[in-house]
Amino acid sequence: MQLKVDPLRRHQAAAERANSAERPDAAERSGGAERPDRAGRSDRAKRADRAQRPDRTERSDRAERADRAGRPDAAARPAPDETMQLKVDSLRREQAAAERAGDAAERTERPDGAAPSAGAPQPHETMQLRIVRQRTPDAPERTPGGRAELRAARRKPRRSALAPPPALARLAADAGRRLAPVLAVLAPYAEKLRPVYPHPDRTGWRRWLPSWRQWIGAAFASVGLTGLFLAVAYAATDVPDNLNSYATQQDNVYFWSDGTPMARTGWVQRQAMPLKDIPEDVRWAVLAAENESFYTDPGISLKGITRALYRTVGQGDTEGGSTITQQYVKNVYLNQNQNLGRKFTEAMIALKLDDKMSKDKILEGYLNTSWFGRGTYGIQRAAQAYFGKDVSELDVGQAAFLASLLKGAGLYDPTLNPKNHDRAVERWTWILDRMVKIGKLSPAERAKYRTFPEPLKRNPLYDTGQQSDYLVELATQYAKKSGHISDKEFDLGGYQIYTTFDRTRESTLTAAVSRARKDARAAGAEAAKTAHYGAASVASDGRILAVYGGPDHRTQGYNESNASTVPAGSAFQPFVYAAGLQNGVVKHRDEPRRPVTPDTVYNGDDAVPVTTPEGPYWDRSGRKVAARNDGGRSYGPISLRRALARSVNTPFMQLGVDTGLDKVTRTAEAAGLLPSSMGPQVPALSLGSSRPSAIRMANGYATFAAQGLHTEPYSVRRITRNGTAVRLDAHPARRAVSAETAQQVTDALGDAFRTEHPGAAPAAALVAGKEGDTEDDTASWFAGTARSVSTAVVVYRMDLGKSLEPLPLKGLAGTSGHRVAYSIWDGAMAPLG
Repeated sequence: MQLKVDPLRRHQAAAERANSAERPDAAERSGGAERPDRAGRSDRAKRADRAQRPDRTERSDRAERADRAGRPDAAARPAPDETMQLKVDSLRREQAAAERAGDAAERTERPDGAAPSAGAPQPHETMQLRIVRQRTPDAPERTPGGRAELRAARRKPRRSALAPPPALARLAADAGRRLAPVLAVLAPYAEKLRPVYPHPDRTGWRRWLPSWRQWIGAAFASVGLTGLFLAVAYAATDVPDNLNSYATQQDNVYFWSDGTPMARTGWVQRQAMPLKDIPEDVRWAVLAAENESFYTDPGISLKGITRALYRTVGQGDTEGGSTITQQYVKNVYLNQNQNLGRKFTEAMIALKLDDKMSKDKILEGYLNTSWFGRGTYGIQRAAQAYFGKDVSELDVGQAAFLASLLKGAGLYDPTLNPKNHDRAVERWTWILDRMVKIGKLSPAERAKYRTFPEPLKRNPLYDTGQQSDYLVELATQYAKKSGHISDKEFDLGGYQIYTTFDRTRESTLTAAVSRARKDARAAGAEAAKTAHYGAASVASDGRILAVYGGPDHRTQGYNESNASTVPAGSAFQPFVYAAGLQNGVVKHRDEPRRPVTPDTVYNGDDAVPVTTPEGPYWDRSGRKVAARNDGGRSYGPISLRRALARSVNTPFMQLGVDTGLDKVTRTAEAAGLLPSSMGPQVPALSLGSSRPSAIRMANGYATFAAQGLHTEPYSVRRITRNGTAVRLDAHPARRAVSAETAQQVTDALGDAFRTEHPGAAPAAALVAGKEGDTEDDTASWFAGTARSVSTAVVVYRMDLGKSLEPLPLKGLAGTSGHRVAYSIWDGAMAPLG
């Protein structure tokens, strides 16, 4: 509400003229000369104005009432100075009239740019005075519609929600009163410590130097703030629950039957070992090299951290300076980045981890996660990679060398270059001397290690060979199934798989197949291109000793020894023979079963029709089914034992029908053949329409050698994970056929072996075996037993790029007296005596 007060100026000017007229002697006292001021008023007028201003007590009652009506707080304000009093009664009246006129004017809408009314006073252009009516900060501006706002402003204000409650305010006031004496005592000291710059009592550049009190105060403040920061950081730091993937992932190692490493799988070479399985000399060799105060420090080294900070910040370089606890934290929780942030986090976690975890547990984790070069993580893998032995077999000299690798395998692996060799010898010597200094190795023991332990030239865990991949595949499948290990668990690694594979037998079998392949390429290049060889050796107790899965697992992924690809042919006859001996036969309807012996005679002529108790056996096309012998040869009446030795087909086709094809199937499955490989139950089943793998065929023959007891073939005898045994499903031997039947089959197979290969083995040697040919000449088998080990070999042709159907051998299998399958078997089982 701004008010224009030009009438006030006119009234003031009139009052000054009147004062000048009432005091004529003013000019005389001034010497007759008037001194006008800046506003144009003379000194006489000013003196007259001061003389005529009445005191506040002389103001009229009417003026006081008007004043109180206009300003309710006027009575409470102090009286103005006597010399500065101004009569403003008339001014107040004019001001009130002007306010009423202004309110009326504001209620009347005027278009923009309209001229003011003629009766309104015009303000002076240069001496305009604006009076703003006083009002409290909380009071709303008076407007025509603001009465409700005025009433709301007069209400008692509510207490703010942010204001403290009265009880808390009283408590704070009471605390202030209690602390007042203390603050009064400390105030002078605080005043002295207060920095004053520049110092008024000094000159020159010394004015800007802090005093000793300020230096002490700054030092204490820095220490306090640093301690507070570290305390907060320690409290806010948690040991992560999740470990790095590389810290948990391990490799799986496979061992030969003699316990030597065979192969490994996995992205990293790591095997965690319990601390109790790591010799104490090995532990102290590492501690002497890396952190001899490990068992007494708090998990961090202030000296090492300071040195690392100096190197990082001052020289732009990085340096370790870490304790074993810090290195373990870096390995399993953090990354390998060298920066101050990672170093600080590492130190905080190390402090807390040292408080939560035992020293032995930290040392165990460190030894199992550290990098030792040659693709290995952990002390166990390092011992195997550099010395070909477990960590439990290391001596102090070898342990000192492995400890030197923690400084940097690329600098201390002596097989890389001569300079590395010199550095490795120097650090190896230093570590041994250090062990003597800290009292962990006596001088007499130190004297035993004067010659540097030269490591192996290459990591033996990488030397898997071509056939080892097939062995690993078999062992992995068996380990997961029998150990109930999921794919996810197995991929995390840490398993030690001790297989049943015999290194010598595997080498011999592989060499025999390689010679056969070489001979095939020399005889006929085209046929050799599509030739396939599968072989397996199985012990009578079910152990798989050797397999030949193919030329190279990288180019041929499937395993020939475990593939059900081609029919067994006449190699299936022993199972038919065993079924007849075990169950007897039925020749006529409603006739009880009659026993069968090895001397039971059957018709051995070619193309003899097959009969059933109801009559001839008719196929679906309405023709009688008849068996065919190799070459169409007829043998006349022949005993079953002789028929098996001569591989005559017709007696066994009839024997299968007389015994019952279902019983033949059950006998073959009980001996070891898989149900999925069995052929349809038609007379051709007895001629070997089933398609067993080489492993299963060898396992079936092993059942006869085991006096009729069958054990499922297995490739893993023991599994551990980080030293803890994994339970495997038991596969106890079970009775497949009677011991008498098994012996009769073995005897007949002995006759078959000597008939087909006379002089191949001594007369006293317990060697039994039989060749197997298919009717369409698409596969050649030989399965036999010697010294309680059965081996089955299959040779066939198949062009995998065109079809999965077997192709004719075309002489690839060899002549009748020297077949390729037998030559491989003979090479794998030699010597037979």
